[in-house]
Amino acid sequence: MSWRSEAIEIYGWTAHPRDPSVLLEGKKNLKAPQPLKVDDIELPDTQLAKEVLEYAKRELREETFNHSMRVYYYGRAIQRQHFPSWAVTPETYLLACLLHDIGTTDKKISATLMSFEFYGGMIALDLLNKELKAPIEQAEAVAEAVIRHQDLGTSGTITELGVLIQLATIFDNMGDHADLVHKETIKDVVKRYPRKKWSSCFAATIRKENTLKPWAHTTVLGEEDFPSGVEGNRLMEPYD
Repeated sequence: MSWRSEAIEIYGWTAHPRDPSVLLEGKKNLKAPQPLKVDDIELPDTQLAKEVLEYAKRELREETFNHSMRVYYYGRAIQRQHFPSWAVTPETYLLACLLHDIGTTDKKISATLMSFEFYGGMIALDLLNKELKAPIEQAEAVAEAVIRHQDLGTSGTITELGVLIQLATIFDNMGDHADLVHKETIKDVVKRYPRKKWSSCFAATIRKENTLKPWAHTTVLGEEDFPSGVEGNRLMEPYD
């Protein structure tokens, strides 16, 4: 295998349909999910993973950090149980999860006129490659996933890393694709990383971004439909 082919595989560059219904073959899920506990799912302990984990803890408010960790565990459960052939490494996926909302902090959301996902992608690229010396192919994969994690739709393709984080974020934020993760898995993940009224917290962040930047990419999801959908997350309501 060439270095390029290996990088595409392990860093999650493999192209997949952007349309979740195509990925799921028109079904609610590809198999009945089985219960998993947080301790059943490996948390990478490489030096790079540890440094980004500490960075995220410093930079993100607790509610956002907990969301990022829930996205990691839900996504890994989805990958293991529905897409076991996907080769993106747990480390790369963890980096994307920890950094996908880095642009939403109070300081960063006001520091730029760019949409938070695009600015966050730039931050992720600089942090991973320039500061922490991650391979450029890995840093760019994470940056692209951060930029495109709200690029929901039904046309074209997206990277493996990108579509996995999309599935996990909309699961946690809106309760979409509720049949991908077992309810016992949700309970254990939320026990470890409580939501702390995440639905109202994130809805407020969306509205803040749209007020500060009425051109923001977030508006493509519906200026009021999106935050209202987050607040109306029935799947996660019992845990908020």
